[in-house]
Amino acid sequence: MSQVKPKRWNIQYAQDDAAANLAVGEMAKALHVSEIAAKLLWLRGYRTADAAIRFLHLEDTAAHDPFAMKDMDRAVKRVEEAIEKGERIAIYGDYDVDGVTSVSLLYLYLTGRGADVVYYIPSRSREGYGLSRVGIESLREKDVRLIVTVDTGITAVGEIAYAAGIGIDVVVTDHHECQAELPAACAVVNPHRPDDTYPFRELAGVGVAFKLACAMEIAKRERSGGSALEAVSDISNRFADLVAVGTIADVMPAADENRLMIAKGLSRMEKDCRLGLRALIEKMNEGKSQRPKITSSYIGFGIAPRMNAAGRVSSATIAVELLLAEERNSADALAAELCALNVERQSEENRIAEEAYRMIEKMPPSERSHMVVLDDNTWNQGVIGIVASRITERYGLPSILITYDGSVGEISSSLDVGKGSGRSVKGVNLVEALASCRDLLVRFGGHELAAGLQVRRGDVPALRQKLNEFAAAHLREEDMTVRLDADCEVRLRDLSMQLYEEICRMEPFGTANPSPCFVLSGAKLTGIFPMGAGKHVRLTVEQDGVSLPAVWFGKSAVELPFAIGDSVDLLFGFGVNEFRGVCTMQLIVQDARRAEREERAFQEQKERYREIAAGDPFGEEEQILPSREDIAVLYQHLRRESASGHSSFPLRRLQTELNGKSPCFFSYEKIRFVLQVLQELNLCGFTEPTEDHFFIEVTANPVKTDLENSSVLRNLRKQMKPDGGEGESL
Repeated sequence: MSQVKPKRWNIQYAQDDAAANLAVGEMAKALHVSEIAAKLLWLRGYRTADAAIRFLHLEDTAAHDPFAMKDMDRAVKRVEEAIEKGERIAIYGDYDVDGVTSVSLLYLYLTGRGADVVYYIPSRSREGYGLSRVGIESLREKDVRLIVTVDTGITAVGEIAYAAGIGIDVVVTDHHECQAELPAACAVVNPHRPDDTYPFRELAGVGVAFKLACAMEIAKRERSGGSALEAVSDISNRFADLVAVGTIADVMPAADENRLMIAKGLSRMEKDCRLGLRALIEKMNEGKSQRPKITSSYIGFGIAPRMNAAGRVSSATIAVELLLAEERNSADALAAELCALNVERQSEENRIAEEAYRMIEKMPPSERSHMVVLDDNTWNQGVIGIVASRITERYGLPSILITYDGSVGEISSSLDVGKGSGRSVKGVNLVEALASCRDLLVRFGGHELAAGLQVRRGDVPALRQKLNEFAAAHLREEDMTVRLDADCEVRLRDLSMQLYEEICRMEPFGTANPSPCFVLSGAKLTGIFPMGAGKHVRLTVEQDGVSLPAVWFGKSAVELPFAIGDSVDLLFGFGVNEFRGVCTMQLIVQDARRAEREERAFQEQKERYREIAAGDPFGEEEQILPSREDIAVLYQHLRRESASGHSSFPLRRLQTELNGKSPCFFSYEKIRFVLQVLQELNLCGFTEPTEDHFFIEVTANPVKTDLENSSVLRNLRKQMKPDGGEGESL
């Protein structure tokens, strides 16, 4: 069975760097902040107090001239012409949050200018991603003369040529990677164009749409003697919230212009939230006494999934209508619908993920050595991208999921076109990987780490082989290890409300300015409490006399390989929990492992077990040969747990529990051999789907048996020096 990839922790701040420590200390004094906060600023490239102050005050960047973007002048000219002539304009967007916010922003701006505007978002299941002939024909029937794409269009060479042939002009605004041929549109606005010299390439689709609105407003005001600065300020005040939501949801870097707009958008949402967003936030917060603080994380993990759910399991127009809502009753109804759709999305995601995991475990290793490619008839196309992310995180490999949902009749055909979504890891540019297989694909496009595609069913085996070959040529072993980055190590005594406030000053967070993450080493686990109907767990950890709670979302208590009393290392974010006006500090766990010292001892025991299982002799002092009492203690423990409905037993946790409740000593080796004895004597049965994690079923009403019937025990006695032991009954 495939093993879930172990996670490698990468602590970025070297504690023994004397020069860095000196500079960090001086910066902390100059800024009047803790040394932990100074380390965070140092790691983000701010090596002087002056540079750090400019960063904290958002003075280290400024908005760039939108006309510096290639073809922006042509785009403005064509859209202005449509407004002047009264031509109907269609905004054609994508069905994710970036696309939805892009559509909403441009629709609001153009209608505010008096333009005749409609919007169109394709059905994910019926049309798939991007500009399509079906969509173009639908818009022709509505007398559309100009299509402006947002967050899509850069690869639609044939579709845009088709539109031109039936009298519809197209202006492309997009931010996805360009292919060799650009579409022959009236204008192609994309900072990723090879010939574009725009200073910041990492705008989201909504960022490019925002730049178009800015450019149009500048042109309009300059015609009447106004200033460009006033124009940009006005557009920013009106639409910064939409830019922030779309940029965060699309996981774009929180740097340069993005950071500026995200900060402005978060500020607006705190003070004067758009009606639709306010309704969604209130629905999410229903039953809670405290209004949430609007942060990048709140948008990324709260607002964005609910808005995305519309396009994944229903229609993205629901999310657009929410953002355009002008009446409270309508906004409330749409917000409730999005929350319900998100619950449906979560259920479907979990179902597909479990099916995908089972498929992976059954695949020959040669077919998934460097990339996972799976296909299925019925998977929801709107959900497979999220599941691909989970697979990539779990196995440390690029992954692509393909579904034929909507394209399959009663009899499947090799010509059925499947729609796929992929996620990648550092080292494999997914667009380049797909380009190397373009002869097998109907279409493809996307980013380095996320892409979409269409492929015929009959070509999937060849695609799987070619993609694995491509990945094998580009991936190093370290690329296939799931890596978690942490800023620095801390002690519990370092964590304070002052540090939390210092961290908040570094918002907004995102890629390029990641939310701070820390490592805590050698803390004692003093409490384990299930929460969220058992889906999550709350821990209590103690170190140097300081005790703090730690929450681990998505990890159930029964999955923990730890027990109370264990010494653990945690990789975590630092937050504050507000309840009834009281703020308490807490750790947000991202990963946990046995404390390094205990881990070394555990691995030594595992290695010794392998040696003895292979026939190596051992001494009596090693306490490996189980006695009758050892076997009885472990057996009775399993019976009690089974009676309580428990069947999942991580070996490490089992070891801690046995050693904490019994006078007997249970080493790793002894537990392994006792389980073999119990299985051999039909007292229990077990499987081990992942190493050192057992699912054990205790035999009901077992027949009394003699331990001398165990060949495992007899062989161990032969290996032990000196020999000894009498036959015993259980």
